[in-house]
Amino acid sequence: MHDERRRIEERVQRAHDQRIKPAIHAATVPFEVEAWQAPGEPVSFEEAAAARYTPFAMNTPWGPPWGTTWFRMRGQVPAEWAGRRVEAVIDLGFVGDWPGNQAEALVHLPDGRPLKAVNPLNQYVPVANPATGGEQIDYLVEAASNPDILKDNFSRVTPMGDKLTAGSAPLYTFQRADLAILDEEVFHLDLDLQVLRELMVHLPEHEPRRHEILHALDRAMDALDLDDVAGSAAAVREVLAPVLAKPAHASAHTISGVGHAHIDSAWLWPIRETKRKTSRTFSNVTALADEYDDFIFACSQAQQYEWVRDHYPHVWARIQDSVKKGQWAPVGGMWVEADGNLPGGEAIARQLVHGKRFFIEHFGIETKGVWLPDSFGYTAAYPQLAKLAGNDWFLTQKISWNQTNKFPHHTFWWEGIDGTRIFTHFPPVDTYNARFSGEEMDRAVRNYAEKGGGQRSLAPFGWGDGGGGPTREIMERARRLANLEGSPKVVVEHPDDFFAKAREEYPDAPVWVGELYLELHRATYTSQARTKQGNRRSEHKLREAELWATTAALHAPGYSYPYEKLDRLWKTVLLHQFHDILPGSSIAWVHREAEAEYARVAEELEALTAEAVAALGAGGTRVFNTSPFDRAEVVRTSAGSLAFVRAPANGSAPLADAEPDRPVKAEGRVLDNGLVRVEVAEDGTLSSVYDLRAGREVLGDKGNLLRLHTDLPNYWDAWDIDKHYNNRYTDLLEPTSVELVSDDPLLGAIRVTRSFGKGSTITQTITLRADSPRVDFETDIDWHEAEKILKAAFPVDVRAAHSSAEIQFGHVQRPTHTNTSWEAARFEVSGHRWVHVGEPGYGVAVLNDSTYGHDVSRTVREDGGTTTTVRLSLVRAPRIPDPEADQGRHRFTYALLPGASIEDTVAEGYSLNLPLRVADAAGAPGPVVSVDGENVTVEAVKLADDTSGDMVVRLYESGGGRARGVLRTGFPLAGAQVTDLLERPLEDARVEDGAVAVSLRPFQVLTLRLRRG
Repeated sequence: MHDERRRIEERVQRAHDQRIKPAIHAATVPFEVEAWQAPGEPVSFEEAAAARYTPFAMNTPWGPPWGTTWFRMRGQVPAEWAGRRVEAVIDLGFVGDWPGNQAEALVHLPDGRPLKAVNPLNQYVPVANPATGGEQIDYLVEAASNPDILKDNFSRVTPMGDKLTAGSAPLYTFQRADLAILDEEVFHLDLDLQVLRELMVHLPEHEPRRHEILHALDRAMDALDLDDVAGSAAAVREVLAPVLAKPAHASAHTISGVGHAHIDSAWLWPIRETKRKTSRTFSNVTALADEYDDFIFACSQAQQYEWVRDHYPHVWARIQDSVKKGQWAPVGGMWVEADGNLPGGEAIARQLVHGKRFFIEHFGIETKGVWLPDSFGYTAAYPQLAKLAGNDWFLTQKISWNQTNKFPHHTFWWEGIDGTRIFTHFPPVDTYNARFSGEEMDRAVRNYAEKGGGQRSLAPFGWGDGGGGPTREIMERARRLANLEGSPKVVVEHPDDFFAKAREEYPDAPVWVGELYLELHRATYTSQARTKQGNRRSEHKLREAELWATTAALHAPGYSYPYEKLDRLWKTVLLHQFHDILPGSSIAWVHREAEAEYARVAEELEALTAEAVAALGAGGTRVFNTSPFDRAEVVRTSAGSLAFVRAPANGSAPLADAEPDRPVKAEGRVLDNGLVRVEVAEDGTLSSVYDLRAGREVLGDKGNLLRLHTDLPNYWDAWDIDKHYNNRYTDLLEPTSVELVSDDPLLGAIRVTRSFGKGSTITQTITLRADSPRVDFETDIDWHEAEKILKAAFPVDVRAAHSSAEIQFGHVQRPTHTNTSWEAARFEVSGHRWVHVGEPGYGVAVLNDSTYGHDVSRTVREDGGTTTTVRLSLVRAPRIPDPEADQGRHRFTYALLPGASIEDTVAEGYSLNLPLRVADAAGAPGPVVSVDGENVTVEAVKLADDTSGDMVVRLYESGGGRARGVLRTGFPLAGAQVTDLLERPLEDARVEDGAVAVSLRPFQVLTLRLRRG
């Protein structure tokens, strides 16, 4: 037989594209269209309905960047269309092949009810099936002219990322607004051809099935009347029916299809636009559910549900109905799909609490899995926190983006830092926007790593980010692929069902221990530093407000615990932990608003804390310590003077001038407090940090060396640091000034100022306090660089086999060598408040109050010693998608802690991030909770969410070993329970003599509910 594959394949492609597809909506009549441009931000339906509209013609430009244009469309179904399926077809002038990040619209009925959205790959709106003929159609269409930020494929800087800089020129040209007949026979022929052709081209050339389909398609084209596609469509389908009817092999891989619409809560659009995106997509989804009984849609992010509930009650009612029918599956159990590395431990707990509680309260459904397909790596604390929230499974997909190493599993047990394991799956289809194409089905089977152990995988299907979610075309593909020879079998089902089956067939799946590190998007630990600082400050201010509000509620008559305000503020912070806000990968508009929102949160939390402290009574000055560790520190009073004070953990003490044991001596460029001696070189770096207690030099080279690197990644500017950044740099060694600015016995300080680059300046105050070995670097940067990253290096004279970096409720260890490609790929990593390096008997920590990215490396000196270098990533300057990212003022503090154990480091990390508060207060009561026991650390103190008055305390083991302790309360204790994160009882705690005995395994998180007597 002659090889005619090319001829037949090209024949099928042309006939499909030029004849069959246009015949799906062959009979059309145009709408009468009028338009009204909203004069700014989006308006309500009522305001739009009352506006004055003017005639609008097709092929007319419309829509300034970020604008909203309302179109009134009127039409009448022709009488001769009676008995046919009639739809409206609307093309706003869609561009490119990405269905999100461009024009979108929501179609309303005259009474204001949203009907369905219009998206690039979902342009129809159902009118009648069957039509009676003569129906009068009247729509109000809210069209958003969102700019296509990615139209240049991330190759050009654009001002379109903020309405303040985007201009006003129209972006789109309206193409079509018609009433049309959907020719269902042609519609199904279109899908028959697509599915078979795509299956065919991805089958191996030696497979008989490939050639069988090829010749069936050739015969089908013979049956097609090019002059009467509609009239011949049934005959063509009849030719194809036998090859579509052949069943899949008995051993065929099974793909569980789950409807999905990945909607970033902000990214290349602001939060206000996400609120509209959710309404559009959810309208589409509920409409599709009415059409396909076998359709199931999984949707995460309780925040997005709340937006729809509050702003689109009709869509909310339809969601509730779909949930009752079992077609809509709330999943994920988180407030938003948060970043997987940067939120603090308590914040991740609250993500799970607020998300799961929303679904329980509004749908009576407790979600069973963590659904995080698109975040930039995942903390090793997740398995424990997920399980403590009542979850059985974890799903992500992003690790498939690894730049260097292919992750070895798709179905596995993920083990966290405490030993907790959770059943985990990565869809081998390698996308969370699947459409069941032949290429995707082939990739899923080829890619699946668990062959021989498992035989099923999951595929989230549907267009995301405003693309409209799943479509009828995708559902039709799923039906054809349910049992088709040569293809994996596709079943549309709930993700809980998939995970139950996958776990049953593969209970002894392999185990992955530790973090799920994404070998890409490493710059998300640093980009948009002010957004990250706002998050860190908010997390700690929330801790502070909850602790003192609890203290006041328990001891101050008449004080009322601010449940509603704290709940609202937590949700605001949780929203901004979304995986394109907190990582710094959104447009300028998003980060401008985030910074303003964090400022409002800080102001309100300051007021709540001050109110709680004031409720404890006036008549003196006290120091309030929110840290879980006792402290003896230098503070600055309200009058501006310095004082040395002592304060108990989670408690307060009178402001009394105590005498430190080791005051500071400051002279020239030397600071010495009897614990450490710090010498600053003429170039402003540290020439020596000598640990007087240990009798050893801490540094192996210049300390606090500021290095400015060229930073142009190959792609994804705000997201990525590529390894070559390290090859080109400038060391900042020419200070403008180095001067002693404080020689107080309580605080010595040397100030170093520098100018560099394109007009940037940096002022650092190097501070040593009495009785403390910690050396602080209070930093003020006016940053005006482009495509640069600034790092601060501390080369320390220790031979460290690994570094330890704080994560949520513990820390992880990472090798300092690069023996394998896995270690080499970790050239930039994340941590929270500290990084520690050490050798047996001696360690050094680098602390911070707002940065996350860092790197650790080591070299061997000529004298045979080893220098281990810790470098903090301070600030970047990417230009895409925000051309002004990080420009301007930054203020933060980092610190060097010589001679530090892990226990010392944990305590100082809290101290740096939770400054002592000096306030007028009378003889405040003792701490509401105190703990005896090394490494038993209090993370949160609050009143129970059910307003019962019970107190909730969250503890964890912070050292990485076993710990025992006794928890005591500042009130009579009537009983105690161990609970899950949602404060539901698991078991009674052991209470002896009015205290709770605590025993923790390494890094265990324990939540206690304490009942007052």
